[in-house]
Amino acid sequence: MRALSAEAVEQLIFPAGFYRTKAAQLRAIARLLAEKDEVPRTRDGLLALPGVGRKTANLVLNLAFGLDAICVDTHVHRIPNRLGWIDTKTPEQSEAALEALWPRQHWIEANGLLVSFGQSVCTPLSPRCSLCPFRPDCEQRGVRKAR
Repeated sequence: MRALSAEAVEQLIFPAGFYRTKAAQLRAIARLLAEKDEVPRTRDGLLALPGVGRKTANLVLNLAFGLDAICVDTHVHRIPNRLGWIDTKTPEQSEAALEALWPRQHWIEANGLLVSFGQSVCTPLSPRCSLCPFRPDCEQRGVRKAR
């Protein structure tokens, strides 16, 4: 990563939003990690890296180290609120509420399952409620138009 030019990193991550900013942050992180010779294994250590927020820190803890953490992205925030499992306004509040709700052994898998479900069924603007296995119990919070 350190050997790549900024332009090369930008091209590799182009589909991501804010790819120029993210490319600069990735290169800065690569330099810092090379100096430290290790990736931090704590949320606080990861949050100290440029551009790393809670979602990314928790995802790294999950995928790189197999540590229990709930990675709250837009789907993990939206779907449990829509279903009525939690009632939160921010991803940070959702993380705390879901930690209290779900058994710890399911925290890692939750992100992947909800992202897939959120992309295919419980979409943001026009969810496919007719296909949803949760439909009988779903509160449909925030749903204005469904298919």
